[in-house]
Amino acid sequence: MVHFGDMEAWFVTGSQHLYGPDVLKTVQQHADTIAKVLAASSEIPVKIVPKPVMTSSESIHQLCLEANSSAKCVALVAWMHTFSPARMWIAGLRSLDRPLLHLHTQFNQELPWSTIDMDFMNLNQSAHGDREFGFLGARMRSKRKVVVGFWQDAEVQSEAGGWLRAACAWHDAQRLKVVRFGDNMRNVAVTEGNKVSAEIKLCYSVNGYGVGDLTDFIQQVSDAEVNKLTNEYDASYRVAESLREGGCHRKSLQDAARIEIGLRHFLEHAGAHAFTDTFEDLHGLVQLPGIAVQRLMAEGYGFGAEGDWKTAALVRAVKVMGRGLAGGSSFMEDYTYHLKGAGQVLGAHMLEVCPSITEEKPSAEIHPLSIGGKADPVRLVFTAASGKAVNATVVDLGNRFRLIVNQVNLIPPEHDLPKLPVARGIWIPEPNLKVAATAWILAGGAHHTALSRALKSDHLESFADLAGMECLLIDNGTNLTHFQKELRWNDVYYHMADGF
Repeated sequence: MVHFGDMEAWFVTGSQHLYGPDVLKTVQQHADTIAKVLAASSEIPVKIVPKPVMTSSESIHQLCLEANSSAKCVALVAWMHTFSPARMWIAGLRSLDRPLLHLHTQFNQELPWSTIDMDFMNLNQSAHGDREFGFLGARMRSKRKVVVGFWQDAEVQSEAGGWLRAACAWHDAQRLKVVRFGDNMRNVAVTEGNKVSAEIKLCYSVNGYGVGDLTDFIQQVSDAEVNKLTNEYDASYRVAESLREGGCHRKSLQDAARIEIGLRHFLEHAGAHAFTDTFEDLHGLVQLPGIAVQRLMAEGYGFGAEGDWKTAALVRAVKVMGRGLAGGSSFMEDYTYHLKGAGQVLGAHMLEVCPSITEEKPSAEIHPLSIGGKADPVRLVFTAASGKAVNATVVDLGNRFRLIVNQVNLIPPEHDLPKLPVARGIWIPEPNLKVAATAWILAGGAHHTALSRALKSDHLESFADLAGMECLLIDNGTNLTHFQKELRWNDVYYHMADGF
């Protein structure tokens, strides 16, 4: 459901007619070669499409307009092979609404010391031309990513590829629809927010539906569809004895399958790729959706519990950015602490943690749920795999949205958890629980998060930059004194930024 197959980044090379047709032909050949190598790189998630060398204001402007109207173009990658007078780029950059990556490289990695002459110097002027282009970007206050280095280097390709993943998530957000079944959990503050501001700033739309709208789809699901899906459950998971064929709770597994199918049909009908629900509004549902939510997340849908549409949209963005990377991502909640030593967080939720973050075969189980007033729900139970991860949240501060990112280290639980009937992850936040939790709380971070084993903090920082969101990073370098100063400085900046 998340794929990059049709997405493109346009490789745009700048020059000018002053150099003559022979040089421009060489420039085009070099640009095509770089684009071809980047396109073949495993680090680059989208097609790299080389465009004709830009030598005039008119051609640049037209190209930018075409990029804006293209459903496939997620970004431009600009490189100045020679000197390209930057005033030619003003009209184009002024109209461009696609993300821009400025690749500061040159075709040759080494200088040909024994043969270098002025012809070589005039052709290979990236050091000259990219600075001219860079000045214009600064002068126009253009939002752009700058990547510096030789185009064949793995580090350069990785940095560019990571940013392009963020550009893909931003491209997805332009069309994202978030469905809310019911409202936010009553009296909760952090899951609230201004949906109009979100659509203006972050582009995705959030619309509410009654749970009855969902139950209409659930009631239309056939028994044959339910049987097919329950057989898939049997084959895919370690199904508890009572849920197996002939077991006393088999009907509950069938009910869960019917909810999953109906929910999937509803989201497809609505054209939505993210959704929320709440245990306070389940009228017409026999159980709170558990395994249904987990499996839909595993396919790339965003989800937020208790009506948390900001987290649902963030989980979707994280899913898009992490497409094809190992590790997985999930809706998560900081649930309870182990306060010994550096401190540990046990992350979980009532039901809805995505199985993409585990390397074990999940167990399909049924257990009571003490809230919601419905039948015992079916859920997948597992423990998240160990390794580095990022844990992120988005909050609405009234005048801006803030993305808070904490780098964490997932670890195995120190002991078995035989009585904990939900999916979970155990992690040590960087630099430690005391500093990380203090910084998180000072920043107003929510209890709902998107946890990703696939991404690094750079991915999320790039996404925040594209979205014009404030971004705060909590990692091993975090110092609380400096962090509190950053909060104060950011308050001043964002108070003034609307006037810029």
